[in-house]
Amino acid sequence: MKAAVLHAPKTPLVIEDVAIAKPGPREVLVRTAAVGVCHSDLHFVDGAYPHPLPVVLGHEAAGVVEQVGSEVRTVRPGDHVITCLSAYCGHCEHCLTGHLSLCIAPDTRRTDDEEPRLMAPGGVMRQFANLSAFAEQMLIHEHALVAVRPDMPLDRAALIGCAVTTGFGAVSHTAGVRPGETVAVIGCGGIGLATINAAQIAGAGRIIAIDRVPGKLALAREFGATDVIDASATNAVDGVRELTRGGVHHAFEAIGLKQTTEQAFAMLRRGGTATVIGMIPPGVRIELKGTDFLAEKRIQGSMMGSNRFPVDMPRLVDFYLAGKLKLDELISRRMSLAQINDAFDELRRGELARSVIQFEH
Repeated sequence: MKAAVLHAPKTPLVIEDVAIAKPGPREVLVRTAAVGVCHSDLHFVDGAYPHPLPVVLGHEAAGVVEQVGSEVRTVRPGDHVITCLSAYCGHCEHCLTGHLSLCIAPDTRRTDDEEPRLMAPGGVMRQFANLSAFAEQMLIHEHALVAVRPDMPLDRAALIGCAVTTGFGAVSHTAGVRPGETVAVIGCGGIGLATINAAQIAGAGRIIAIDRVPGKLALAREFGATDVIDASATNAVDGVRELTRGGVHHAFEAIGLKQTTEQAFAMLRRGGTATVIGMIPPGVRIELKGTDFLAEKRIQGSMMGSNRFPVDMPRLVDFYLAGKLKLDELISRRMSLAQINDAFDELRRGELARSVIQFEH
């Protein structure tokens, strides 16, 4: 099969032939239909996060089941599925208490003494996040995907696999935004826009979008923002506090930077909560004012929107098909696998919401 391979950080991905194994007892072979190009992948391409190489990246995907292992019970050939990087074992403490996104049990991966799922002609090929979606096929554990309605367009379904689940879950699960509360979202890329959309669905009374790109701020209004702040022209914290007369109930950081994380905490009202969605680079330390904790302000992380994806993703599909969830507007460009490096260049420029790689089969 054709796949986009990263051989070294800060180098272009190379389209080459990669061999894929047959499904084990709990594994599923999926024909990839579409995959979103996410900023999380870019962190690994640019070397901000280390990963064993060579590797096939990609994790925000949807496709059609081709084969299933002998013990697979959740899907069958022909099913339309969405993948999720937060694969779960189903029996650890995190899973049994309903925190599937926190599971790190090794059960969903092949062991070192088993044949690898992916193989290169010259030797080893690493699988990324249990998925490796920048490829014509994926071989994954059945607890890394969920079947969805066949009338759901797969190019839009792919976005639910990461950006939408992450942003939506941060609002509904991690933060628990309630009707009438005020919300600020820093960063209006794919995840930030999904967060804004989720806040609108949750009934937030005021939703303030913050970015430096005018086009993204205009898009934020389409997704439900009631107010926008151009951070290149206005101090974001001052702007939010002025608009809300003291700060917001919830601030969401959707970029992954020290400055914006500290701003999210600073723009809270008394008793407010800052939720960090972005991937902050390793080694970065966040500095906060100690006296703010006397006002019962809180800061927390959100791993993939604290999702329970086998339940959440089919519901998000229903939201989309009912006209409540905005996915069409989230896609800026549709591209082929051969254009993968162009998609990453666009991510670096920060001008677009989401590019989607589509496969022809």
